Amino acid sequence: MTELQRLLAAYDDYQAAGRACALATVVEVEGSAYRRPGARMLVTDDGHLTGAISGGCLEGDARQRARQALQRRQPALVTYDTSDEDDPRHGLGPGCQGVVRILLEPLDFQDPDNPLELLRGFARHPEPAVLATVFRCAAGQATADLGQRLLLMPDGQVRGSVLDNLDLTAQLRRDADQALQQDQSLIREYPAPNSSTVRVFLEVLRPPLRLTVYGAGNDAQPLVRLAASLGWHVTVIDGRPRQAAAERFPEAAAVQVVPLGEVPALPLSADYAVLLTHNYAYDLAVLQRLLGAPTSYIGLLGPRQKAARLLEELSQEVPDAEARLQGRLYSPIGLNLGGETPEEIALSIVAEIQAVRQGRPGGMLTRSNDPIHARPTHVAAPDSEAAGAGKQPRYRHVVVTEPSCGV
Repeated sequence: MTELQRLLAAYDDYQAAGRACALATVVEVEGSAYRRPGARMLVTDDGHLTGAISGGCLEGDARQRARQALQRRQPALVTYDTSDEDDPRHGLGPGCQGVVRILLEPLDFQDPDNPLELLRGFARHPEPAVLATVFRCAAGQATADLGQRLLLMPDGQVRGSVLDNLDLTAQLRRDADQALQQDQSLIREYPAPNSSTVRVFLEVLRPPLRLTVYGAGNDAQPLVRLAASLGWHVTVIDGRPRQAAAERFPEAAAVQVVPLGEVPALPLSADYAVLLTHNYAYDLAVLQRLLGAPTSYIGLLGPRQKAARLLEELSQEVPDAEARLQGRLYSPIGLNLGGETPEEIALSIVAEIQAVRQGRPGGMLTRSNDPIHARPTHVAAPDSEAAGAGKQPRYRHVVVTEPSCGV
């Protein structure tokens, strides 16, 4: 189950029980922090937590402030600064050396476009989308309000708050398209009246990774369990009815019996694929079918000699087979973790898929000089004149709560 699925399940339980709750969302991070923008946590009026916005260091204070927002029935922005390196004893204790801004919002169960309902709308579609969240604006100006949101789908559908400023809505749509094309969240500043700006977090929402596991042997079971625990949508396919049984893979979204002769008729998809069939002929048929699929990852279990033989045989039928699999076929499969047991091998496979999905090399972080997390791109308001216009203030050793716009 994904974090979003857990939040939606808890939200439905709270609604059914009539328990008021607020949503805490990380909307901006400067420097280092345990969670990145887009991390969310539900807080009930009696202080129960679902989800996480940090490694546990900010949850206590955020819980209190979320309950205050529930009492006031107003959203608020809270800034936590743990970046003082001179005297960390006076900080908040995380030791992450960063600034974290968290939007706290009471949830209205009657509002079909409250943040959780917008996220539910995204979860019902298999395509990426962008959630635009206003988290900073000048008091008294009518361009946008704190916490206003738009869910922008790639097919042009828009849900959420109706913004009075049509130009801002149009700009948000253009920037949302850019974020989707680049697969990169943005933090954008837009000009507002009285030389102020509106600051918006354009969050790229990605659907769960879809993984097809070809092969339903015993070694596929820990792989399916681990992948499903990450919230991935897993389909298991095998030609053997006794092996490809739903009771053997309760975590899988689907288990299909597909005889060898029917493999060429399988629908093409962009799912990630893992071949664990231990059957040369079945592997060959699947690889041939995947030649024309937009699959970005095809993991093949077995030694290099097996992969070379398969490619050679494929090339006899399809001369450019090797070129069409270039950069997509991973064999031997998995990261070099020294895995021996089925569980350890499953870990190395899932780790490799995660690295490929994120465009990372999969090495040890201690040996890398690159940032651990991808960071949203910050773009200043195009009409800002003064140097540093729109730059956010920094606060040392304190938590600053900013009132909602218009207050």
